[in-house]
Amino acid sequence: MTPVTAGQAALFLAVVGARFVVPLFIPRFPLPAIIGALVLDAVDQTIFQFFGYDPPGYQGYDKAMDVYYLAIAYLSTMRNWTSEPAIRVAKFLYFYRLVGVVAFELTGWRPLLLIFPNTFEYFFIAYEIFRVRRDPARRGELRPWVVTAAVIWIFIKLPQEWWIHVAQLDFTEAVADFPWLAFATGVVAVALAWVAWRWVGPRLPAPDWAWRVRADALPEEMDTAAERRQWILGRRWVFSTGTLEKVVLVGLISVIYGQVLPGRSSTDLQLFLAMAVFVVVNAAGSLWMARRSRAVESVAVAFALRTLLNSALVLLADWLLNREGGDLNLGNALFFVLLLSLLTLLDDRYRPVYEARFPPRVITVGSEAGSETR
Repeated sequence: MTPVTAGQAALFLAVVGARFVVPLFIPRFPLPAIIGALVLDAVDQTIFQFFGYDPPGYQGYDKAMDVYYLAIAYLSTMRNWTSEPAIRVAKFLYFYRLVGVVAFELTGWRPLLLIFPNTFEYFFIAYEIFRVRRDPARRGELRPWVVTAAVIWIFIKLPQEWWIHVAQLDFTEAVADFPWLAFATGVVAVALAWVAWRWVGPRLPAPDWAWRVRADALPEEMDTAAERRQWILGRRWVFSTGTLEKVVLVGLISVIYGQVLPGRSSTDLQLFLAMAVFVVVNAAGSLWMARRSRAVESVAVAFALRTLLNSALVLLADWLLNREGGDLNLGNALFFVLLLSLLTLLDDRYRPVYEARFPPRVITVGSEAGSETR
């Protein structure tokens, strides 16, 4: 194996570091941050090729970082989005794709990525483009968002997924072989922009505000850690549908990551169940902190505390396994600790905001007739 030079190592760290840092801005600057993450995903290999470097095993890193930034985008919908129908569509699209990726990782059958296309990403971008000038809360019907998702699914993602995952074609190499392809792609892009301008533009409602790139402020009743603490205390926090959703989210992502991490000794089921235990323990830890009247406002401090808690659990598991003759890969385990800590922290911070905006419907039945309240 050719030794890696200092310049190549620096290039690798710069690209991978950018792909990890840029998605962290999605909750506050949704549109530019996710476009930045998308562009980095598209050009990272080109950057390496330009400098004559082919990082070994980079496909695994690439896949892991795709899953990572889409998870942050999904969680940010609970913080920022004000249209409940749009969130419902986004949730379906995100978990549908996540299940498809897991199925592909377990079977290796590439057409699954065509059957389960990544429509969520472009749907997220479409929503945020709409929000730049207009209030999505005015679009309270489900139909417009379903139509938007269907158009993206059929006319954008299916051809793209076939090109990348079924035909396994590379655009840069295709343009090198057929230079006219770049011109044809530009013509198609211009045509789509013209159709959007002539057909979609006139059908949009009038703008509600000046350009907004930064995410809107949190609801007043849920914009401090103390208010979120009170919300946690008033609900079944540990064993709830929210915790179940976190178990599925973190568990499936961990199974995907487990396929690309070297030296893993656990089975996929064992990994999923271990992540489920960690999610429940983290939920219990959040509830304990709330009951102790300790509200941490800083995201960085909260992340550090949660990482310390989970690291201690990993070290305890390592000690118990060593006593029983088991084996735990500490490097992989600590990687999962960082992943778990970040995702559960964002979920714990954003879920109260989501449910404050959209309280669950409660059915109350009186002596004569039932009534539905929020």
